[in-house]
Amino acid sequence: MNRSIRPLLVCLLFFPLLLVAQDFSAFKFRNLGPLRGGRVTAVAGTRVEPGTFYLGATGGGVWKSVDYGTTWENVSDGFFDTPSIGSISVDQKDPNIVYVGTGTDGLRSNVIEGKGMYKSIDAGKTWKHIGLEKVGQIGAVEIHPDNHNIVYVAAIGNPFVANSERGVYKTTDGGETWNKVFYVSDKVGARDIVLLPGNPEIVYATAWKAQRTPWTIISGGSQEEGGIYKSMDGGKNWKKLTKGLPTGLIGKIDLAVPDVDSKILYALVEAPDDLGGVYKSEDQGASFKLMSNEGGLRTRPFYYTNIEVDPTNPDKLYVMATGYYTSDDGGKSWKRKSVPHGDNHDMWINPDNSDLFIQSNDGGANVTHNDGKSWSTQYNQPTSEIYQVEVDDQYPYWLYGGMQDNYTTVAVPSNPPGSIQASDVGWIMNTGGCETGPAVPKPGNHNIVYTNCKGRFGVFNKITGTEKAYYVGAANLYGHDPKDLTYRFQRVSPVHVSPHNPDVVYHTSQYVHRTKDDGKTWETISPDLTAFEKDKQVISGSPITRDITGEEYYSTIYAIRESSAKQGVIWTGANDGPVYVTTDDGANWKNVTPKMPSGGRVDAVEPSPHNPAKAYIAVLRYQLGDRKPYIYRTTDYGKSWTLLTDGTNGMDADTPTRVIREHPDKEGLLFAGTDDGLFVSFDDGKKWHSFQQNLPITPITDIKIHQGDLVMSTMGRGFWIGDNINTLLKYNGSGSEAALFIPEKTIRNRETYMRIDGDATPQFTEPGVYVDYYLPEKAKGALKLEFIDAKGTVVNTYYSDTTGTKMTPIKEENMQLNSTTYIVDKSLNNKKGINRFKWDMSATGPWDSRDNRKYKNGPLVVPGKFTAKLYVGDKVLEQAFELLPDPRLAAANTSVTDIQAQYEFSNKVIALLSEARMVEDKINKELKKIKAKEKMEDADKARKEVLEGYLKEIRELDITYPQPMMIDQMEYLYYMTTGADQMMGKDAYDQLEKLTKQFEAFKSKAEIK
Repeated sequence: MNRSIRPLLVCLLFFPLLLVAQDFSAFKFRNLGPLRGGRVTAVAGTRVEPGTFYLGATGGGVWKSVDYGTTWENVSDGFFDTPSIGSISVDQKDPNIVYVGTGTDGLRSNVIEGKGMYKSIDAGKTWKHIGLEKVGQIGAVEIHPDNHNIVYVAAIGNPFVANSERGVYKTTDGGETWNKVFYVSDKVGARDIVLLPGNPEIVYATAWKAQRTPWTIISGGSQEEGGIYKSMDGGKNWKKLTKGLPTGLIGKIDLAVPDVDSKILYALVEAPDDLGGVYKSEDQGASFKLMSNEGGLRTRPFYYTNIEVDPTNPDKLYVMATGYYTSDDGGKSWKRKSVPHGDNHDMWINPDNSDLFIQSNDGGANVTHNDGKSWSTQYNQPTSEIYQVEVDDQYPYWLYGGMQDNYTTVAVPSNPPGSIQASDVGWIMNTGGCETGPAVPKPGNHNIVYTNCKGRFGVFNKITGTEKAYYVGAANLYGHDPKDLTYRFQRVSPVHVSPHNPDVVYHTSQYVHRTKDDGKTWETISPDLTAFEKDKQVISGSPITRDITGEEYYSTIYAIRESSAKQGVIWTGANDGPVYVTTDDGANWKNVTPKMPSGGRVDAVEPSPHNPAKAYIAVLRYQLGDRKPYIYRTTDYGKSWTLLTDGTNGMDADTPTRVIREHPDKEGLLFAGTDDGLFVSFDDGKKWHSFQQNLPITPITDIKIHQGDLVMSTMGRGFWIGDNINTLLKYNGSGSEAALFIPEKTIRNRETYMRIDGDATPQFTEPGVYVDYYLPEKAKGALKLEFIDAKGTVVNTYYSDTTGTKMTPIKEENMQLNSTTYIVDKSLNNKKGINRFKWDMSATGPWDSRDNRKYKNGPLVVPGKFTAKLYVGDKVLEQAFELLPDPRLAAANTSVTDIQAQYEFSNKVIALLSEARMVEDKINKELKKIKAKEKMEDADKARKEVLEGYLKEIRELDITYPQPMMIDQMEYLYYMTTGADQMMGKDAYDQLEKLTKQFEAFKSKAEIK
């Protein structure tokens, strides 16, 4: 895209600002969605309120619906320290009581750790943390049916390392205190808990040995490390149930007991070969019988293993795995059930109506009224897990990324590209590849997207909707021991386009591969750039279930970037630790790994755009049990490194880091994305400041700085944008003098879509110019902000209303726009710190007798140069800026000359309409005085009749389908000619001339006092 028309948000003021305290409250982020559900592993409902349901996402927090899943509202933001939800339980007698255990039991490689238990006593309006913050993932929460202060929690444990906090916990005081009532070892946790219907002192629990490493999945162990346990005394004593169950290796187990027959106990069991499957006991666990070992019921047990029973029918079962299965004969036979999305995790069935239930999967949560014949939509939950973000160079630009388990990679627009009816869903475009991504649009041709799908490179064409396949090596990688592979492509394999040549594309396995012809031919330009420890090259999934999808391929290149400051300088980072650099376009590579703990995933490399010898890396080690932040900087091509995150300089020591980016227009201005939020540094990492603002707590997986915006992807809440963060180029949080910051260039555009109400996702911004200003203290009086065109004409003026003084227009009778009119705008704030006002680029509009509409809705000004003046007390802050024409107008055959003519025409209509409204207002005021008289004389009656006749000539009657009169026709003409940038039509000019003559004739005969 031509840089001359990009809205580069470069501030013009240069002045020193001392770093004393940070106030970033003026900066807000908006959620672009997509409005598409992500993984949901916990759901719940309440029989007291049949339409109320809760969902718990793996990275999106807790959401609530009160209308059977038609709409969802997040209820955990601002309360929870983690977005990962393991279990939700609602008291079935008092729906105000809700308990939530954090930390999902679906132990994927990107699992987010739990941080304990939360409780609400007002149906999710507010929450309190009630402990167990170190138990890790929570698999189940069960409330005593007769006393909601008695609660059991199944703690799976830390998913990555052994911890003694695993086991079953019980509280009898609503979470004020907890007692561990069941424990096996620091490697074995509790996965599920069930209370016996009718006698909640009888408790069933399952033990599970589970651990994730970057290279394998451990699910199960010996008989001493798993199984089903039973307590007859509320958890004081436990007995292991063994009769009829597998006697060897035992893995993940889920339980279900029907409400109507408490002697029956179902168990879905992970065990070797044909021993795994659905088991049934008809004597409360004294003995079990294998009912079915059908393979579909036990796919990927570490991720699924979920069974439910109809509360009204003990023979009707549901199993959730890759597919969704149901049985009507107690588990003997099974059939697959249709559901909106595959990869199924949880369900809650209404005890009073078993046709009504909520079910969850990797696409979100869905509610059915009719036993699954139809479902509520998943396009109302902005909980997508996005692996990375890329941006294109069109206007408005689009965001691209791999979206977990939702078909292909996707793209969404930063702002509406056009009109659409269902704007609450927004635009979601498939862009090739698959869930893992990335999707990288080609610079200069955004219709070409380079994609990845678990190591498979593709070239997607947005025009044809087809994808060409150019896989490096052209061999299927699934199911292999990684040590035997020629190319180890990780599930999330990078694709990177050279910043110097859009035809040069990099793709990485353990090697760096490069193509210059869109993938038709590849060259390998590096040796193995990983640690490649042999003991980590294993078939993942042990000791029971083989699971090798490429997700656990260790020793692959996870990040690659070529320096934009110098061609041929390329940095790589591997998911097992090593960092390499080449300074000669791949001819030679040097291992420049910092002295840091080994084995961590180099999640991001960031060559400085200002200095080719300078680079940053972000290293993630939480999968090795290390949650410390690791961001390093080098200034000498990796010969030496400096740790920028020591846990004492603004970023907490318990904050895993995923991405680091440097602002392309200011060296040392850094943005870091972590598992717990966003951080900014103004001094090259010496000090970090939280820049979380209104972002939800969820991992930030990637950051791009594009066209002055901060663009982000998250692992559970989709894409986010911070508009115009370039004010930070000159502002760092405080100062002693007032200051004004305005983008040097902004594209003048119009709103082109049907706006939706409230904070619905996606959140699109209204067109306008961002005016940021810093006040060292609260302004004592009202602020005044003027916008002046190149001719020196004040096109619009705004006052703040913080003093309570109601501003009135000056010389409102003069409608030739030679005098200044004032508009009161509460968003022009006078508080201390940085403030943001957004000018909608409109000039003064027509006069109106109603104060809330007076001079509003003026025409858009003409592209050109402008000056803003901010009056703060006796100081005047001034800054020049430019409005550029929308680059799309050329395709619509609309020129700036057309816009200028339209603007002049609009002002003529405004002048005519304003004067006519003022005449109307005078007529109404005179009529009001006459009607207010206790007794009207004959002259008053005659005058009243004349005035009412005048009104009928200029304003339509208040009836159904009235005939538009003179003022109505003026308003219609104004509406007709201000909705789009266009050349004015002859009929518009003719109508204006006609209405002007009509009004002049009317004035000559009308006698208005």
